[in-house]
Amino acid sequence: MELKQAEAIIESVLFAAGEPVDVEKLSDILDIDTKSTRAIVTALADKYDREMRGLRIIRLEDSYQMCTRREYSDYISKLVEPRRSLSLSNAAMEVLAIVAYKQPVTRAVIEQIRGVSCDTLVNKLLEKNFIEEVGRLDTPGRPMLFGTTDEFLRCFGIESVMELPEFDERSQDPLTRDEGIDFSQNGETDESAAVITEEGQENKLAEELV
Repeated sequence: MELKQAEAIIESVLFAAGEPVDVEKLSDILDIDTKSTRAIVTALADKYDREMRGLRIIRLEDSYQMCTRREYSDYISKLVEPRRSLSLSNAAMEVLAIVAYKQPVTRAVIEQIRGVSCDTLVNKLLEKNFIEEVGRLDTPGRPMLFGTTDEFLRCFGIESVMELPEFDERSQDPLTRDEGIDFSQNGETDESAAVITEEGQENKLAEELV
């Protein structure tokens, strides 16, 4: 298969999917190995960035997704209504931080760290698709294990949980990338809740996690 054809197929698949596509799935579609698939997608994403196209390809762990470029969100909003902002309380942010750094983690461990029950908060994060069930611990009762999702990565604008700040630096550094991002729609950070804006498909998180 020629490179140009492979790129065209990847573009078509990612555009049609509208959500992250696992690299192994792309490899099956292209009928080539995953290493070659990653190289082609990475080169294609770099080409999009160099040419500042209206679309871009982002990596989320071992998946890829096509989305609109943040710089053009104002123009996109003239066509479609921006989705409403989602807010998370500071307590929910604490639970999310624990899951992000300790995953896979059980509800009991989360509650042990926080010192209070967190059933409602865990359920809220599950509902918003920021965390998900990733298995069960091989102990009596087989408690559920939780981990973060691709939606979590999108909201933070990171490719992998490996990009999170070092654990012992969290007291000084927020779990965000310091890129001069406007963390709320009016340019102000709400001190009572973390605001996740969903204009386009690249969302950013407001407020420190801890």
